[in-house]
Amino acid sequence: MAETREEETVSAEASGFSDLSDSEFLDLEDTQESSTSHNKPGPSSELPGKDGKLISLPKWKRGLDVLSPMEQFHLKYLYVTDLSAQNWCEQQMVYGKELPGFLTPEKSSVLDTGASIHLARELEVHDLVTVPITSKEDAWAIKFLNILSMIPTLQSEGRIREFPVFGEVEGVLLAGVLDELHYTARGELELAELKTRRHPVLPPDAQRKKDCFQVSLYKYIFDAMVQGKVTTASLIHHTKLCPEKPLGPSVLRHARQGGFSVKSLGDLMELVFLSLTLSDLPVIDMLKIEYIHQETATVLGTEIVAFEETEVRNKVQHYMAYWMGHREPQGVDVEEAWKCRTCTYADICEWRKSGGLPNSVLEPQAEKAK
Repeated sequence: MAETREEETVSAEASGFSDLSDSEFLDLEDTQESSTSHNKPGPSSELPGKDGKLISLPKWKRGLDVLSPMEQFHLKYLYVTDLSAQNWCEQQMVYGKELPGFLTPEKSSVLDTGASIHLARELEVHDLVTVPITSKEDAWAIKFLNILSMIPTLQSEGRIREFPVFGEVEGVLLAGVLDELHYTARGELELAELKTRRHPVLPPDAQRKKDCFQVSLYKYIFDAMVQGKVTTASLIHHTKLCPEKPLGPSVLRHARQGGFSVKSLGDLMELVFLSLTLSDLPVIDMLKIEYIHQETATVLGTEIVAFEETEVRNKVQHYMAYWMGHREPQGVDVEEAWKCRTCTYADICEWRKSGGLPNSVLEPQAEKAK
C-alpha cells in the first residue's frame, strides 16, 4: 500500500503516549488450558515499611488515605484504558497501580504480540520516524504534530491509524489513541478498534462489555475535540506544561519537515485546536471492534457498538469518583467472582476477603484534612 504511505508519524512509544490494551489481557480464555496458573501464590500481602519491617497492605494504604488516587500515584492524567480496566475490575486495576511488576510472562507475551500486530497495521498507512525528545513539552509536541499531519490525510485518503485523543472528563484529563478512523462507503466516519486473540475464539460477554465501553469513551473524547470543547487552558492546567518553552531542535526540525513553522508548544497547540475546529471533521458515526486471531490473522468476528451517551457519562462519573478520592475502590460483584480465578492479586485482595461488601463512601478531602 505504498500509495497511502505519504504521511509520517512518530510512534506512540517514541512520544510516550501509548494506550494499548488487548482483548484477552484480563479475561479467562487464555489461562483455562493451564490449571496450575490458578494456584500460583500472588504477591505477598506484606510490604516493607519505612523502617524496613514488613507491614500489612491495609496499614500501608491507610497511610495514604489523605491523598486522592490521582495524587497518590502522581498522575496528571489518565488513559482511557485505565477506565476500561475499572470496568473489568476496579480493585484489580488499583493493585496494578500499587504493586507494579507482577505482570505474568503469559500476559506480557499477549501484549507484545498484540503490539506487533497493531504496529504492522499502522505501517500500512504511515511511515514511522523516531524523533528524540528532551522534555515533556517535546513529547506533547509530537502528539500535536501527528494530529496536524493526520487531519488532512483523513480528509484526502479517507483512513488514518493511531490518532491521539485527549480531553477533560469529569474534571480529569483523559488521553488515548484510536486504532483507526476511516470513512465508510456511505461517507460515515467510523472508529475501528482492533483486538487480538491468542486462541481462535471470541471473548466472553464481560470482556466485550469492557471493549465496548472503551471505544464509546474514545468517541466521547474525539467528538468533544472536533466540537471545540477541548481548551488550551484545560490542557495546560492538567499537564502543567509550559507553552512558552522552546521546543527541542529535533522536534523543530521534524515540524519544519512537515511544513509547520513553530517555535514553542503554545504555537503548536494553537494550530491543533484551530485545525480540529476549522477542518470540518465530523463526529464519529459508527463504532466497530474487530477481533483477530494472533497466529493466523483470521478475523474471528466484528462487534458493532451502539453508543449510549448517558450510560457512558454515568460510568465515567462513577469511575472518576474513585480517582478524585470520593470513594474507595470496588471489586467485582458476586456474579462475576469467576474473574478472580485468573487475577494476579487474588491472594491479597481486600475486597475478596471482605466477601465483596460495598465499601463506604469516603469523606470529602477537605473534611479529612482537618
